Amino acid sequence: MGTAADTGLTFRDATDADVDALVGLVESAYRGDSSRTGWTTEADILHGQRTDPEGVLDVIKAPDSRLLTVEREGRIVACCQLEHRGEHAYFGMFAVDPAQQGSGLGRTVIAEAERQAREGWGVTEMHMTVISVREELIAWYERRGYRRTGRTTPFPYGDERFGIPQRDDLEFELLVKKLA
Repeated sequence: MGTAADTGLTFRDATDADVDALVGLVESAYRGDSSRTGWTTEADILHGQRTDPEGVLDVIKAPDSRLLTVEREGRIVACCQLEHRGEHAYFGMFAVDPAQQGSGLGRTVIAEAERQAREGWGVTEMHMTVISVREELIAWYERRGYRRTGRTTPFPYGDERFGIPQRDDLEFELLVKKLA
């Protein structure tokens, strides 16, 4: 995978000053008509917000957590949450600018996140949760080495901070990848 030098990307930890831009990025990648430009949209299964300034700030401020921010030419184009959880790291809040989806940017970001978690924290696994009905997205993660575990947790129905479900069969499935 490319490094910052050969991809034109800069990887850094988010700061309080990035909150509004990061909320905008996450919302554009998952909700509303703008998300339909890319392939990661959840617009057909969830309405409402994906995150809010408080949620992003919580990730930035949380101990053992980082919000890895990716810039190209001074503009935020992707982000992901990394959280140190003992022997593994948790990967979440992954968003890529819809106009740049399909360009390899997501593959580059996830590979860099895995590298940083492995080298910085010495973890041996990366964990993430994905809405189980997102078959195309899960298949993308499987092509990156993640495996389905069959372990699920309920979707937080009734908590509009996570969106307004448009179907009644949503749950999160744990995906795991061994980091060599």
